[in-house]
Amino acid sequence: MCSTAPLTAMIGPSVLNADLSDLANESQRLLDSGADYLHLDVMDGHFVPNITFGHPVVACLRNKVVGTMLDMHMMVAKPGQWVEPMAGAGADQFTFHIEATEEPGVLCRKIKEAGMKVGVGVKPGTKVETVVEWCDQGLVDMVLVMTVEPGFGGQKFMTDMMPKVRLMRDKYPLLNIQVDGGVGPSTIDMCAQAGANMIVSGTAVVKAEDPGKVMTSLREAVAKCL
Repeated sequence: MCSTAPLTAMIGPSVLNADLSDLANESQRLLDSGADYLHLDVMDGHFVPNITFGHPVVACLRNKVVGTMLDMHMMVAKPGQWVEPMAGAGADQFTFHIEATEEPGVLCRKIKEAGMKVGVGVKPGTKVETVVEWCDQGLVDMVLVMTVEPGFGGQKFMTDMMPKVRLMRDKYPLLNIQVDGGVGPSTIDMCAQAGANMIVSGTAVVKAEDPGKVMTSLREAVAKCL
């Protein structure tokens, strides 16, 4: 078992969908609206075609949102090289993609030794069983099941990813399981019923007229299934 703590429903807006020229204020707006954590998408132009931001931006944001969980989604080709910089910037959780390393166990240990929680992500085309070995060793705090192809926003939610979530929830009742991609009011029930408890939502929350209302509805949908 990876954890003995009870599961909670957590909603993490993806700040990439916010006004990045005003990132601190946008982040605070989302936190004031009820966000449980902030999801930061780091893209390097190699693992995925797009480029976003890196640890210098995270360090600046850390100083503005003290005490907030910063969940780093590292869509990068060489995640190991960014562990220390992200830890130094104040990141709380470092989620790498299983496809980006040949030594997941070594990387998990490196992240833990740097003082961060370990997240492991799987792309739509990757079997979620690839993370089981590391979960069984107690090295993983969260598994991220991508419900779109990483690297681009605005994609349609992939309902056929839900069996991955269900498999992991059945195997690990107390593991944090995150879904990311196309998640909003119209898809949250599928995620919740499959067993996800950490919800990343971009446009559906960040661009909403009332982000707090949307996050409350997402959280309640998840809580009913825990």
